[in-house]
Amino acid sequence: MKLFNFFKKTEVKGKERAIESYELLANKSEEKSAQTQDITTKLSLHESWNISQEQMYVFRFLANELQPLKPNQLSLSGIDMERDGDNNLLVKSFLRSTVTESVRLQEVELVLFDKEGKIAAAQKFDLEELGYLPPNTARPWVFVFDAANVKLEEDILEDGWSLAFNIESMREHMLDLEPSWKENLTKEQITMLEDLVKKMPELKDKEVNFTGFQVAFQEDGGLVASVFIRNGNTRAMNVEQLPIEIVDAAGDIVAKGSFELPPLEVKANSTKPWTFIFPEQLIQKKDADFSRWVARIPSDAETNIQ
Repeated sequence: MKLFNFFKKTEVKGKERAIESYELLANKSEEKSAQTQDITTKLSLHESWNISQEQMYVFRFLANELQPLKPNQLSLSGIDMERDGDNNLLVKSFLRSTVTESVRLQEVELVLFDKEGKIAAAQKFDLEELGYLPPNTARPWVFVFDAANVKLEEDILEDGWSLAFNIESMREHMLDLEPSWKENLTKEQITMLEDLVKKMPELKDKEVNFTGFQVAFQEDGGLVASVFIRNGNTRAMNVEQLPIEIVDAAGDIVAKGSFELPPLEVKANSTKPWTFIFPEQLIQKKDADFSRWVARIPSDAETNIQ
């Protein structure tokens, strides 16, 4: 690997972010380890590496500077970072483990935070490339964030930044219910919604869409439409203002309006049901054919989704 020479300095500029191993490893339980004392990790190099004595010295020095971890933790310890000729961000870190057996991680999104805690970059990495990590060890690695994935333009090379696992990126897509929905739905109704979500087409990476599942006119002439708000991002999003229109089987707009929401948080990799009530004055077609219908954002509309 040509990245060895990037570990030239022994000054640590980044911070550490540790998680409990069960948050990232599906086969690990949440049971507490019998060991209670903090654990000092030792340097572990990838089995294919062949490095110089000078680089080994740098690695050992930096590894010895790392603080002890709690038992059964995984950690990313930021060391230093710089930009390359293509403006990609090279983040030098140690991946550390105090799990009681060797672990090999899979693909997961890593998030780079600046010193103020703002997201500076986010990107998925195949951590299988790091190989098996023995118990109580620290493995040096350089994570290359593509320039297109670096979100903050201001200088993020200063002290105090940190690299973290985005646990949400590994979670399976699931139903996300507001507390008010949980209180008013029966177990059978919740199970029905969960089944509907499981049967829906898989979202593309970072895709957000709206899928209607129940619609009916009211006695007062208004329209009630229940819609799944689907978030394919690896981070939660907040919906504060949502323009939406209902289109029937004939392709005609039945109702159209803009809704102010609480704001409504839709968790990462999740689908949240919400009901929109269109008063009679927003109804454009009263003899709608709902044998097939869609809920969508008007093409000329502005939304407030963060």
